[in-house]
This record gives sequence, structure tokens and C-alpha cells, in this order.
Amino acid sequence: MTFSIVAHDPAAQEWGVAVASKFLAVGSVVPWARAGTGAVATQSYANVAYGPDGLRAMESGESAEATIRRLTSTDDKRALRQVGMIDAIGRAASFTGAECFDWAGGRTGDGYACQGNILTGPHVVDQMVEAFEAASGDLTTRLLAALSAGDAAGGDRRGRQSAALLVVRQGGGYLAGSDVAVDLRVDDHRDPVAELRRLVEIHRVLLPRPEDLEFVPIHAGLARVMRDALSERGYDCGRGSGYDEDLRQALFAWIGAENLEARWSDAAEIERKVLEILSSR
Repeated sequence: MTFSIVAHDPAAQEWGVAVASKFLAVGSVVPWARAGTGAVATQSYANVAYGPDGLRAMESGESAEATIRRLTSTDDKRALRQVGMIDAIGRAASFTGAECFDWAGGRTGDGYACQGNILTGPHVVDQMVEAFEAASGDLTTRLLAALSAGDAAGGDRRGRQSAALLVVRQGGGYLAGSDVAVDLRVDDHRDPVAELRRLVEIHRVLLPRPEDLEFVPIHAGLARVMRDALSERGYDCGRGSGYDEDLRQALFAWIGAENLEARWSDAAEIERKVLEILSSR
């Protein structure tokens, strides 16, 4: 019913899941992840308990392979289940029950597991693997590349409906207040993977990774440009000059209104993407 990938980026210490299916709101069922622990994709008559139970086991140090083996061994409907897991140190495992609807199967590699059922053929998983291994960039980029490749290869043979992307890292969430770095879902759409890609681009603007931020010092000339731009947008910048408190408060208010607060700095500087948006007409 679904195709998915679970993966780990050891350098960034991120774990994630990407999934698509001819199933309403697949993101509410399949993907599970916990920073420092691992990720799970549970699908095909999904045993949702595999998510929290799998994460709990891997958090205690159990490998992905051992966790899947133990969970499926006590599941009397294991022949219908499919699950992929990646553990804390990037060991991957995938299980496909003997009664999953054709085509069904999976592949594992260094730091990832791809699996799917009711697919147009094994080439769907093969293309996902090839795309993930070839892609560069952060884990979100590589997961999305794999999902897009699987979709382009035919994906779920029943058609398209939903897709989701979940990535976690310690302190990676909104204003570092959680570990959920990316949690995007397309619940019902004619082209859900394409729509998911669109949402990821918006997410990159509003919730950037700290290492992607680039700040520019606010000199007197730039302050004049900013004051004019904010005034045109109806913000009271006062009558002073330079980056004074009135301009700072106006910029802070505009950034908050535009949901760009993850790009704010308390110093006398402005993030380059913020400046680009502010300067646009």
C-alpha cells in the first residue's frame, strides 16, 4: 500500500522517514522517529505499535534488526506486515511479510532501508536506493530525492494520495524547543510527492537549519534601505538614523508577522534571506 525510506545522517546526527501511499494521511500512521534513537516506518496492515515499541527498544541499545525480529516474532499477523527501521548508530533492517500484496519487498544499505508494497515492481525500491545513494545535501534533501524517485518509477500501483516527511535531531525543532526538525504531511492530494517538495521549500525559508543562516552587518546605508522598506509596509521606524531602537523594533515586528523569527538576530545584523524578502517589492 506504501513505499518508504528510513535513514540516518551520522554527521548531522539526524534520523528520518519519507513515505508516500494511496492511503489517506499516511503520515499519521507510518513514520516514527526519535533523536538519538532511530526511525521506524510501519506499513501494510500497519502494526502501529511497531513505532513506539521499536523506538523504545532501540533507545535501550537493541539493533534495528534485533528489534524487528523480536517484534514480528510475537505478531500473529506478521505475514501481512512490512516495516523498516534504522537504529541509533545507523544499522538498518527491513521486513516484508510473506502475505504482503505484490509487488512487495525492500533493500537496506549503509544508513538506510527502503521498502514498499503494492508497488508497480521492484524497480521502485531500486530507484529509491539509487537516488538516495547519489544525492548530496542534508538528510531532508536525500530522503525527498529517494521518495521522488520512487514516485517517478511508478510507486504505489493503485495511484497517489498522500505523502509525509519526518526528520529529527537534538534541538532541531522550532526555535530549538523540540527535536522535530521537519514534520510535513500531505494528507490528500493528486500529486502528493510534488506537493511535499513544495512544502519543504517553504519550510527551508521559515525554519532554516542554523548552519544555513548567513548574517549581514547593518551599516548606516543598509539601515536607510531597511527603514524605507519597513516604512513602505506600514511599520513605524521613527525619525532616527542608523540601526536604532525604533528600527530594531520595527524589524522585529515585521519578521514576526512574516513568520521569519528563526532568522532573527539580537545583534546589529540581518539574515541574508530576510534582507532579500524585505527588499523585494
